[in-house]
Amino acid sequence: MRIPRPRRIFAHVLTAQVTITTGVMVLATGLFLAPLGSELDEQAMRRALSIAQTTAADPDLARELVATRPDPRGPVQADAERIRKATGALYVVVMDTRGVRWSHTRTTEIGRHVSTDPSRPLAGREVRGIDTGTLGRSARAKVPLRDGRGRIVGAVSVGIAYDSVRGRLLGTIPGVLRYAGAALAVGVLATLAVSRSLRRRTHGVAFADISALLDEREAMLHGIREGVVACDRYGRIRLVNDEAGRLLGLDASAAGRAPDEVLPPGRTTDVLTGRVAGPDLLAVSGGRVLIANRVPTRDGGAVVTLRDRTELELLGRELDSTQGLLDAMRAQDHEHANQLHTLRGLLELGRYERAVAFVAEVASAHRASAEQIAERVPDPLLSALLVGKAAIAAERGVALRVSAATQLPDAVVDPRDLVTVLGNLLDNALDAVAGHRRAEPFVEVELRAEGSTAVLRVSDTGPGVPPAMREQIFAEGWSTKAAPPAAAHRGRGIGLALVRRLAERYGGMARVTARAGGGAVFTVVLPEALARKDGGSGPSGARSRPPESHDDRASGAMTVGGSA
Repeated sequence: MRIPRPRRIFAHVLTAQVTITTGVMVLATGLFLAPLGSELDEQAMRRALSIAQTTAADPDLARELVATRPDPRGPVQADAERIRKATGALYVVVMDTRGVRWSHTRTTEIGRHVSTDPSRPLAGREVRGIDTGTLGRSARAKVPLRDGRGRIVGAVSVGIAYDSVRGRLLGTIPGVLRYAGAALAVGVLATLAVSRSLRRRTHGVAFADISALLDEREAMLHGIREGVVACDRYGRIRLVNDEAGRLLGLDASAAGRAPDEVLPPGRTTDVLTGRVAGPDLLAVSGGRVLIANRVPTRDGGAVVTLRDRTELELLGRELDSTQGLLDAMRAQDHEHANQLHTLRGLLELGRYERAVAFVAEVASAHRASAEQIAERVPDPLLSALLVGKAAIAAERGVALRVSAATQLPDAVVDPRDLVTVLGNLLDNALDAVAGHRRAEPFVEVELRAEGSTAVLRVSDTGPGVPPAMREQIFAEGWSTKAAPPAAAHRGRGIGLALVRRLAERYGGMARVTARAGGGAVFTVVLPEALARKDGGSGPSGARSRPPESHDDRASGAMTVGGSA
């Protein structure tokens, strides 16, 4: 009958541990009994030798051997039997130089030659060993018998029953087996406990499924489009999949190190270390917007999942901008309707020249604003952003002004980065001004070049930023405003964090100061954001000193898109 092989991990471990424990106990018992048998044999031979030496040392025995004849009732037999009974030996045989017995346990053997070769003890050498004689197998010893002058007159042979030695050996086996059995039982119980614990930990997974599970785990971790970072109970990174490595800029060397060692300070690092907790946390890493979730594990570690939300965030901002443009167009539609009604009234009144002048005035005002922006900011993305934000500002009752110092050449290396920075700054400024009551609320934009460095500055007449919060507002997820229903697709506290990260990626900076007369001034410096006229690039790591905060220069500023 074939014994079925166990399928579960704990069954494999139990079978293996019981087999190993049994084998070790059998081996240990054998290794213990083998030297024990040899030791008992050695002890028996030493005892036989001691009895033989003591018997041969009796001077009367040598004299009686020389002076008498072999006789079962003789003095030699009497002395030998006395010594045998006193020591418990199997036999004590005294022989002469011819090998004839003068004493023996069986008196019929007296006068006969010994059954084994006596030449070695008669030659003066002591002999011991395990032999078989007329009384059976025994541990024996033979020594020469000398007279008072040292001459060899015979030999003494003493035997210890081998059965008694074997009996002693076999007598120890039950005790050894009891100890071995107890040890085996303890080992089996410990094995059962370990196996039950292993069964709970492995959830009864089949042994053959482990390899498949590991392969599936590797394929899943490196195939999904979400970043996964696993940390152990000590806070060290244990695993980083491909997507997490791409999002965070990590490689295989990050394993075994703390997040603080491989990532810059920020909200992403705080989420990985557990200093910031909560569901769907917003974080910015390398200019990317991430959604992070940290789930603790049973062993005290944690698994952090990261979703790249950069494109969704950009689309959300574009959607907000589009919605703002729609609102502005709706407002302009009402304004145009009013202008058409005015024009119709002029025509009905027959004031044709005034109607022509009115149409020319309205058309030139809008065309002049767009042309002036395009002249000072030739880049089409940036100029289009300013025109669109002007319409939104007008709808919200805020004047958007372009500073007279604005002059940005058409040499922007990556206009999308400047659009991201300027768009976020304008959104925050419009939110601040629109929610703050003031007689003439406005937002002023200044874009200028200092060599290959682009300097962007947005000032507003809002409530301003307290000094204690001027660093805090650039942190990911920090905001003083709740997300409105229209912006439910994205969270707050990301815009300014993106601005600072982009500035730092260029080697520049972003800061906020107070505006004279009330409000805030946001300044962003982006080194190497502009291409040089000679086609070369500026020195690596160049820094431009940001302009100091200044007062409102309304006299030289251009108001875009009219005012509310």
